[in-house]
Amino acid sequence: MKHLFTQACSAATYRCLIRFFWLALIIWVALTFRQHGISNDEYVQHTYGQMLLDWYQSGFKDQDAFHYRNLYLYGGLFDIIAAALDPYIPIMIWDIRHLLSALFGLLGFYGVSRFAYLLGGERLALLAMTLLFLTVSWSGTMFTHTKDVPFATCMLWALYATALVVRDMENVSGKAIVLLGFAVGGALGLRVGGAFAVIYLVLLVLVRVLLDHKYERTPIWSRLLRMVVVLLPAAVLAFVFMAMCWPWSVIEPDNLLEAAKSFSHFDFNMQTIANGVVYNISEVPRSYLFQYLAVKLPEAALLGIFSLPLLWFAGRQALQLADQSTRMVMYTLLVGILFPLVFVMDDRPALYNGVRHFTFLLPLLAIFSAWAIVAVWQALAHSHLHARVAYQAIWAGVIGGLMLVTLVDIVQLHPYQYARLNRLAGDQTQAQFKWEGDYWSSALRVATDQLTEMHLPARTKPYWVAACVDTPQIEPYLDGRFSVTRRWDEADFFLSTTNMHCHEVMKGKLIGGVQRQGMWLAVIKDRRHLQGADRLATPAKN
Repeated sequence: MKHLFTQACSAATYRCLIRFFWLALIIWVALTFRQHGISNDEYVQHTYGQMLLDWYQSGFKDQDAFHYRNLYLYGGLFDIIAAALDPYIPIMIWDIRHLLSALFGLLGFYGVSRFAYLLGGERLALLAMTLLFLTVSWSGTMFTHTKDVPFATCMLWALYATALVVRDMENVSGKAIVLLGFAVGGALGLRVGGAFAVIYLVLLVLVRVLLDHKYERTPIWSRLLRMVVVLLPAAVLAFVFMAMCWPWSVIEPDNLLEAAKSFSHFDFNMQTIANGVVYNISEVPRSYLFQYLAVKLPEAALLGIFSLPLLWFAGRQALQLADQSTRMVMYTLLVGILFPLVFVMDDRPALYNGVRHFTFLLPLLAIFSAWAIVAVWQALAHSHLHARVAYQAIWAGVIGGLMLVTLVDIVQLHPYQYARLNRLAGDQTQAQFKWEGDYWSSALRVATDQLTEMHLPARTKPYWVAACVDTPQIEPYLDGRFSVTRRWDEADFFLSTTNMHCHEVMKGKLIGGVQRQGMWLAVIKDRRHLQGADRLATPAKN
């Protein structure tokens, strides 16, 4: 397959461009990781990480981590690392977590480049990395989604290692086995959903064995037995690494099953919205994830994926000319994309926050859409059309133009680009209320800074602040003049994002906030002048 993606310019040129891309990514992370607010999960996750450290430091005697809310149902890989770094880095723990999460995100970029290289060399690697950056549900969330992005990165590397295994089978390298063990163990050490990686591996090894038996008459059972022996070290490594990151999972033999059952039907009293329709999270339609992918993926990626007729032509030609090992790499990618989508359609798990719980699909979709774009280019190059060069130029121009549109949006929305909706959602100022936007209230960090910079009359009691977020999300940024209150009717000021109309719950004079592209993402309301019923909260439109 790889030779069908012959580079238009030299491989050295693409390698140089990839280096510049990496330099830009690293500079971007270094300059912006302190611009993001605290997510509503971070306080409890950090507390969980500290408790896991206490368990180790107490000689396995302190059991608090295994009874803390429902956090014991999650692995603590990220949270242990963040808690361990906290005493040694002289910045806020929340910024430490955001930098660490961004490093996992960068590792995801590297995983995309390696996987794409298997399919089409340096050009495909560069295009896939670019599309992943333009996927705002990755590049915009990789600082604050401290569970989802590390999990997605581990799943990506597990699938990449699986691709190496099914490509080389008994001849797979020891490095690939070690990578597989750490990646699967890391995924399970974050969420029980890492079991998907095990399912992919078993399914794809079985498919490779059966295909080789069909076309090359190789034995089935003896070969499967050999693969069990080959993969046994990876299984042991994955189990040990998972146990280190998630000790609760191995304390009792049925704990993994308990976690799996809990997450397959996870539910609590919470609402989400999709295309203007509000749902309880346990009652979202089967199309929920697909709807969000349709409005969150970059337009260029969607065009590549939806160019199915040309894609089929190019893909069929490529697969026919590729050997079995190379085809297995593409099959691995397709399994990694299709299996979770089928699972969502069949199991209908509780979903909210758009694509957040399936962030691990995004790197794979970036690779596949990049492959599709190049496949269409190659289909035009090998066609018998008289103006095929012109058609190639048009295709490249359209893709490049769409990518530029997304990049401009990212720059204008930064650092809240994860709230971006693509043009399929319609007018952005109206569409922002039809979909979940800044659901983790990242914009409130700047709004809180604005409030603390205001010159207010001195008084003996604090100014009471109500906020449509959990208290730990804004409290670290307030100075001593302010105190957060849960009695909203007594609040002097009200802070909220505009996500799902939460900013409309409380009245007050608009005195500040965060705007991007003509949209209010967060507001500050002065309520000191309000009297009587005007001080009471009212239900949001939802």
